[in-house]
Amino acid sequence: MVKSVLSVNHQGLTDWLIQRVSAIVMTIYSLGLLAYLVVQSEMDYTAWHALFSHGWMKLATLLFILCLLFHAWVGMWTVFTDYIKPFLLRFILQLIVFLSLVSFFFASLLILWGV
Repeated sequence: MVKSVLSVNHQGLTDWLIQRVSAIVMTIYSLGLLAYLVVQSEMDYTAWHALFSHGWMKLATLLFILCLLFHAWVGMWTVFTDYIKPFLLRFILQLIVFLSLVSFFFASLLILWGV
């Protein structure tokens, strides 16, 4: 039976929106960083440190990382649910991916706020 798009569970629409919005945010961040690299005449440690020491750049980078992690989770969840049929194997793989993404988030927090 086909579910209506207007039903209570909007999982498909929510996943689609997360993928699209996160891709747009990551594209904007990447283009902005690329433009900075093109405009910047000399890139050394001091220039990188000066760029990432600003609060707005830390927040933009954190937003980029969050979007990347959500994008990766939705993509991996979709692949696992489509192609891995045994429930236990799918659950273990999803748990490994989830714990990896959470650890990547905390590692990125330590790196960003360590500057």
